[in-house]
Amino acid sequence: MTTIALTGGIASGKSTIAAHLRELGAHILDADAFARRAVEPGSKGLAKLVERYGDAILAEDSSLNRQALADIIFNDEAEREAVNEILHPEIRRMTGEELEAIRADEPDAIIVHDIPLLVEARHNYDYDEIWVAEAPAELRIERLVEGRGMSVEDATARVKAQVDDAERRALADVLIDTSDTIESTLARVEEEWARIEAGEAAEAPTVSYDA
Repeated sequence: MTTIALTGGIASGKSTIAAHLRELGAHILDADAFARRAVEPGSKGLAKLVERYGDAILAEDSSLNRQALADIIFNDEAEREAVNEILHPEIRRMTGEELEAIRADEPDAIIVHDIPLLVEARHNYDYDEIWVAEAPAELRIERLVEGRGMSVEDATARVKAQVDDAERRALADVLIDTSDTIESTLARVEEEWARIEAGEAAEAPTVSYDA
């Protein structure tokens, strides 16, 4: 079994890479999906959030009002850390259970953990390889504005709220520059996939642009 952590900042192209890896045959463990499960109605995670922040973070149907929670933690590092301490143990539990199920069913599987906040979560980095999707900040802001309808101000704030690109690169076994065409990105993914299937080690990554 080969385990890969796939990470990258917002609008870095990580989701495009993950989708193509799934097409190539990888098992994808989606950290965002586990995070959503961790706050479903009736979950321990949601109960602990309500205990800390009250019913103001609930929607009318008693589900989590994500925008209300985001408004609390977006510009408050202490509250963001508090939420992480509540939810990350549950997310790790669910991730571990799914990984073990895949391992039991397919011992030679290639498993990709799609984890946007790898650095921020201070994960233990227990992977065979770490892949980092990256693109210049100005391009990522442009993608958020054009693709997600954000204002330039909001998009810039989202990018700046995340860790510096250099912190992700410091962990990377593989860097995938997504600033070129989608076709170029997918071709790069296929090269790395072929290398993994051949049992070859990753080459030392190179930085493709100046931050």
